[in-house]
Amino acid sequence: MVVFLANRTNLQSKRLHDRIQNRLGGTFENVRRRRAEPREAGPYRVDAEVDTRQFLDDDEYPVTTARVEIGFQLQTGKPYEHYWFNWIEPDRSLLVGWHQDDTHDDLGPVHLQVNDGATPVAHEPAEFIDSHLLDVVEHRLNSLQDAVLAVEWEQGRPAGLDAAATVSE
Repeated sequence: MVVFLANRTNLQSKRLHDRIQNRLGGTFENVRRRRAEPREAGPYRVDAEVDTRQFLDDDEYPVTTARVEIGFQLQTGKPYEHYWFNWIEPDRSLLVGWHQDDTHDDLGPVHLQVNDGATPVAHEPAEFIDSHLLDVVEHRLNSLQDAVLAVEWEQGRPAGLDAAATVSE
């Protein structure tokens, strides 16, 4: 377990995303920090490629590559930061991710979302982690395998989350 004692109020966005990039470098491939696209909130994203079968420890997983995308927006006008932590499989139009933002207030500040392409197909409440943002990254990385494997499929399309599966927080 990694413990971060840094003061969150002194975080700088570029430095934070550089540290996320460094953290992912040992586990993922082609890790890079990039400026967010105009449609994306926050100034930066960190993208990394992953060998799905190795990461998920499943030699039969239907696709061999995916992308992890992480972004934080520090100044939100709320008492917490916003973030997006996504697993993206372009070949199957799958996105699974935790979003701490100002959408879906009925689910609380954080939700786990499944998309079929650009269309959301499921939203579930998720644990709010009141900790240093690098600790949030570690926590979500540790839960990512369970979240991806909990996705339900119908006719080859992502359809939701398996309610019986435990998506560990």
